[in-house]
Amino acid sequence: MHARGQCLGQPGARLAASRYNRLGPVLWALLSTGCSPPVHSSMRILLIGATGTIGQVVAAALRPKHDLLLASHSNADLHVDIADPASIKRLYASVGRVDAVISAAGQARFKPFAQLTDDDFRFSLENKLMGQVNLVRYGFEFVNDRGSFILTSGSLAQRPMIGSGVISLVNAGLEGFARAAALEAPRSIRVNIVAPPWVTETLKAFGMPLEGGLPAAQVAQAYVRALEGTGTGETISP
Repeated sequence: MHARGQCLGQPGARLAASRYNRLGPVLWALLSTGCSPPVHSSMRILLIGATGTIGQVVAAALRPKHDLLLASHSNADLHVDIADPASIKRLYASVGRVDAVISAAGQARFKPFAQLTDDDFRFSLENKLMGQVNLVRYGFEFVNDRGSFILTSGSLAQRPMIGSGVISLVNAGLEGFARAAALEAPRSIRVNIVAPPWVTETLKAFGMPLEGGLPAAQVAQAYVRALEGTGTGETISP
């Protein structure tokens, strides 16, 4: 997944102190052990929700550099229903080991609070929340050492609005889960969240004002940063 950089050798003793001061402790540690920072090589990535508005642009951003396995509820090479644990297990069994799992999937109901039913809560919790939680739970054994999971919440976790009661609940739950799961993830596997705002293309499709929206292609870059970064337990806002 990550190829080491070229080894540089030990710096001379007389230059040690001055180089430490100039480079700082992080780069100095890399140089003093003889290796440059890691260089990202091609990764085998399972992208779930690949046919959605965000999933399509994430795929476009990653495809030139990485080997993508595209999964979705419909119209993708691989089928998965993340609300069904058995479907998730079948997906992992069919694809085998990967370097990263990216989820741009999950549905939740958007209604005024007084109109939300028990079924609306059940549907949203089983789909966007537990669906993505289970991608991590069942996926650890299929992700290589130092791999990563990237899940999707949304800005409504921190900035709710009328009608977002159950979506805000689900998004905030995902962010809390990622922080906790990152503490116990095995083999240096990272778990992060991308929390997009309203996507401009979605606002257009629903005939809503475009103010506050962000183009999907710009949102996709947050997934690239999460994939190629080193952080874990983080919520990344595009």
